[in-house]
Amino acid sequence: MFADFLKRLIEPAPAPLTNDNARLALTALLVRVARADGSYDRSEVDRIDRITAARYGLPPEDCKMLREQAEVLESEAPDTVRFTRAIKDAVAYEDRLSVIEALWQVVLADGVREQHEDALLRMVSNLLGINDRDSALARQRVDKSA
Repeated sequence: MFADFLKRLIEPAPAPLTNDNARLALTALLVRVARADGSYDRSEVDRIDRITAARYGLPPEDCKMLREQAEVLESEAPDTVRFTRAIKDAVAYEDRLSVIEALWQVVLADGVREQHEDALLRMVSNLLGINDRDSALARQRVDKSA
């Protein structure tokens, strides 16, 4: 279903994504982080839907549809390293920084912060071109707003 999209995304020099494709790719990254601990629960699904509603101004049914498409894309996407690097090359820095905040929201959605989730966020942040300090500040902003 998403084969052409993924092929374009992982080309050596991907073109900037359209708004719809960027939404889909970034939401798929949220899903990937939510699934990283082997448990993809209701709190994480709800958090992803709230993030996409706030970020993109979508009504609930559109958020659900976007998330469901992102779940399929995530399951078909290559390893996290190639997928995240492709997003970095195709998405503006400011958007990537706000994605880190959203990723922290998903990680913290179930109330448990696990070591492997921290490691994954460190790796994803670096692959997106976001340094550890900015990622930590993003996490602190999320902690304060929770």
